Amino acid sequence: MKKLGMIVLLMFFSFTMTFANLTALFGNNEDMQSIVQSNDEFAFDLYSKLKRNGNSFFSPFSIFDALSMVYAGANGETKTQMTKTLHIRLSNDKFNLAFSKTVDLMNLTATNSSTLNVANALWVQKGFKLLPSFVSIIDKYYNGELYKVDFAKPLEAKKMINDWVREKTKGKIEDIINRLPGLTRLVLTNAIYFNGKWKVAFKASNTKKADFFVDSGHTTKVEMMYQKSKFSYMQNDLLQALRLPYGSGKLSMIVLLPKDKDGIQNLENSLSASNFKKWCSEMKEQTVKVFFPKFKLRDGYSLNSVLKSLGMKNAFDNADFSGIDGAKDLVISDVLHKAFVDVNEKGTEAAAVTSVIMTLTCAPNVKPPVIPVFKADHPFIFFIVDKISATSDLILFMGKVEKP
Repeated sequence: MKKLGMIVLLMFFSFTMTFANLTALFGNNEDMQSIVQSNDEFAFDLYSKLKRNGNSFFSPFSIFDALSMVYAGANGETKTQMTKTLHIRLSNDKFNLAFSKTVDLMNLTATNSSTLNVANALWVQKGFKLLPSFVSIIDKYYNGELYKVDFAKPLEAKKMINDWVREKTKGKIEDIINRLPGLTRLVLTNAIYFNGKWKVAFKASNTKKADFFVDSGHTTKVEMMYQKSKFSYMQNDLLQALRLPYGSGKLSMIVLLPKDKDGIQNLENSLSASNFKKWCSEMKEQTVKVFFPKFKLRDGYSLNSVLKSLGMKNAFDNADFSGIDGAKDLVISDVLHKAFVDVNEKGTEAAAVTSVIMTLTCAPNVKPPVIPVFKADHPFIFFIVDKISATSDLILFMGKVEKP
């Protein structure tokens, strides 16, 4: 359903908090604001590439987080392209520190009414050496757990990674890895899990069956929740915007609803980080009658072509990730993403996982064995033997050829 997909896609929990929220909690930290701006711009870039008819759901932060870890080891043109794709405006040190502070801020969410967990991990081939400087960055700024695995045993490696995914997402996402290329040397994973209760819950008794307009000519029945309360709200000729807070209000769902029932495409054409920020700033608290559907969504993406189209070409082919292992022998093989969301009267549960699989550019540089040449173009002797044991040949016939 187009409108439902649009509503869900524009849920920006704490990882897309407005600049005003960040300033209120952490002071005027320009570097943290830069992280939020980068993430949001990347989010809308992704949406412009991932949008399609029907439902869709993804976590831009999960993808941004996973790629930021890879970015920490990028150099040369690979880094230049990733800088542009991720809209990074800070130096390496400032970016890593500001990212870490942003995640620390997100982790302040843990209360009786809300849970938000972010987890990162590195899965490294046994015997494959990572630069200590890279490992230190991932540990210090991304809280990345380091696991040594044997990708030559892909079933065991997949199980380890997928078990981690299942644990970190409370079982909402079962797996992220289906296959591992034979030359895999490093997998970077991010998992994010959210569970929040509405600040003002919807009463189940108010939920009724109602029509949902899929398009101008078709409807479907949904479970429509209802409440009348005070919310931050704005409207213009294009849309209505509503903020539904969770718990203390630090986390919220923002819903952008086209004014016209068939106006989703016009809204999509107007989406940008700057417009989103503008619409949020124009919201004012007022009493609003809210009708909102219950829904569950699962979605998944392979992001290789999307990221290439956004300018990250070298990372998948002619890559320079020498900041990871001290060489230029790693490339990104796959960037995979899965997401889940459940919205009901009590609140919202959501989870997402991103995996970046990195492989060697080619097989190790081993010289092929020298193949001997046997050319019987002069007289020779020959035998017909019976092999009696591993070390004993019984000569049955013997001969010599001088002139065939």
